[in-house]
Amino acid sequence: MPASAPHPIHPRSDTFRIPKRKRHVPEARAQIRRILKDWALDGELTHDVATVATELVTNAVRHCRVTHAQVEVTVSIRGCGLLVEVSDPDRGKVPAPRTDSTPLRDGGRGLTLIAALASRWGHELRPFTKCVWAYFLLTDEPR
Repeated sequence: MPASAPHPIHPRSDTFRIPKRKRHVPEARAQIRRILKDWALDGELTHDVATVATELVTNAVRHCRVTHAQVEVTVSIRGCGLLVEVSDPDRGKVPAPRTDSTPLRDGGRGLTLIAALASRWGHELRPFTKCVWAYFLLTDEPR
């Protein structure tokens, strides 16, 4: 995380869960937009965060192999940035960017999109879950 912010931002966090079902992905996106609006964040940052969060949630829903799982989404302000974390209980399936260059195949480009929009992203294994995260700087400077 960045060491200091030009204007200190107070820590803030919000967490929610959705069932691991495709039909709940739009609910997650709407909830993230509500959180950002409540925090008075808007503009291009809100669009980028919502897009990345939707990709992360979609990946969790699509690839988690645990039946009847829940996907947990946490949005928090850390240092001079905003962190989106999406967790699911499938610790055996970690994200891997697509390596083939077959342009006609559907899917597989979400991690490339995440890397383009977020300042950085990654994943970590936790005691009972896998968490995929993306971090966005809250500055006026371009990415």
